[in-house]
Amino acid sequence: MEIKDKVIIVTGASQGIGMEIVKYLTKYGALLALAARSMDLLNEIAAKLPRAIAVQTDMRKPADIQNLIDLTLKTYGRIDILINNAGQGMQGTVENTKIEEYQDIIDLNVFGALRAMQAVIPHMRKQGGGMILNVSSGVTKRYIPGVAAYASTKYALNALSFTARMELEKDKIIVSVIHPRVTSSNFYKNLRASQGLTLEEMAKRGAPIDAPEKVAENIIELINSEEAELVM
Repeated sequence: MEIKDKVIIVTGASQGIGMEIVKYLTKYGALLALAARSMDLLNEIAAKLPRAIAVQTDMRKPADIQNLIDLTLKTYGRIDILINNAGQGMQGTVENTKIEEYQDIIDLNVFGALRAMQAVIPHMRKQGGGMILNVSSGVTKRYIPGVAAYASTKYALNALSFTARMELEKDKIIVSVIHPRVTSSNFYKNLRASQGLTLEEMAKRGAPIDAPEKVAENIIELINSEEAELVM
């Protein structure tokens, strides 16, 4: 899909991968709706962009998601691409996983993305097509002790995405998934029930760590190719 002049929603846009996605999409001429909980950071980013609105959004709150969709439509009249990037990690063994914290990241990583998909699909169908790009994780391609709870939310997102791709093909709505590797961002500082390795420790053990810019470059590639998934 061409990016120029497309209306694109990016969730989790205030930092890390989301912020870099926004920068790259701007270079290609997109019209943007930036969503995150931190309005100060969003306003700071949007002020530097030629065509962007900032919408304070907690992806755990259905009313916030609907407001994001409504304001984007009010501003631009359409939604061409939804990038579900907002998410949170969790570390800890299966035995010690706290159910309440697990439920919280399911609400964000799975239900938040699903609600956003459900909110944009009718509009995309009516306008003749669109694209939904869900940010999953490389942990769904292997089993890693200590991240089962987080990985399971991304497994769920994969299943929703690949099934929706088949269901929505007739409506010319493309659903794709990207699987980033370990990325140098604040993601690892915001983990729930953190009992695992830090970025520094992972680097010492030889784990490949990508810059957020590399993930953004791959997302641009996936939008252009319209493939089902891209594994980094």
